[in-house]
Amino acid sequence: MLSYLFIGANDLEASALFYDAVLSPLDYEKDQSEGHYCFSLPDTADKSNGPGSIHVAKPFDGQPATAGNGFMPALRAGSRSKVDEVYAAGLASGGRDEGKPGIREAYTANFYVAYLRDPAGNKIAVFFKG
Repeated sequence: MLSYLFIGANDLEASALFYDAVLSPLDYEKDQSEGHYCFSLPDTADKSNGPGSIHVAKPFDGQPATAGNGFMPALRAGSRSKVDEVYAAGLASGGRDEGKPGIREAYTANFYVAYLRDPAGNKIAVFFKG
């Protein structure tokens, strides 16, 4: 089971704005401490390291954050309209299009997904299967 995900940011406030816009419609709550944002689901007992928590901060080694080739977290949405909402919110909050919402039959006939790049260039997917 995945415990948490850490995403490096060069402009922490721009990345926090993007992830807040993308994760809020998926019911994530934002918590902030100095130089660090944590997004977690409301029913998670351990907010900082609970299952599915997402941390956004500058890399610990002090080097610039760079997008990893092949790294792509995928976030599950409850409906196609929620995928559309998250995609629009991400674009409006500094994200870049990497694939408009739609069915990707190469995966399955019911796989509805959108792809975005965050302000640091990381690719994320938001999907609904059903």
